[in-house]
Amino acid sequence: MENNLPDLRDIHLPAEGVSFWPLAYGWWVILFSAVLLLLCCILIRFLLRKSKKRYALRIISSLPMSGRADIVKMSEILRRICVYKYPQATTMFGKDWINFLNSRCTRKISDSMANVLVNAPYMDTIRSVTAQDMSKLRDFCSFWIGENL
Repeated sequence: MENNLPDLRDIHLPAEGVSFWPLAYGWWVILFSAVLLLLCCILIRFLLRKSKKRYALRIISSLPMSGRADIVKMSEILRRICVYKYPQATTMFGKDWINFLNSRCTRKISDSMANVLVNAPYMDTIRSVTAQDMSKLRDFCSFWIGENL
């Protein structure tokens, strides 16, 4: 019988461990996907925040400013924003509510407009509010929404 074992060689282990670098293509795909997913999440959050602001401003600008119902709607929009962003302000009313609105905005609301904004939901008709006062109130609401959303 012939001896064919001398042709076999010993198994040699590598001197160093297996390196993690350079990464294989699959790891690059996973890393790129994770970064892309993070950027998409940031973009979606930005767009949602801006869409809430645009939605509120669109409602404010579409009001005809013809009476008490429009003032009530403006007050409701301000309160809805506070429910979303400032939960501690949801139970405020009267002077506390106006002081809170003024503290969160660089432009302050006048006392006459503050009185109308606070008391309009409880009045039958609003006699002393002119179209100019209504536009000032709309401007204040738009400015407040712009600064707080």
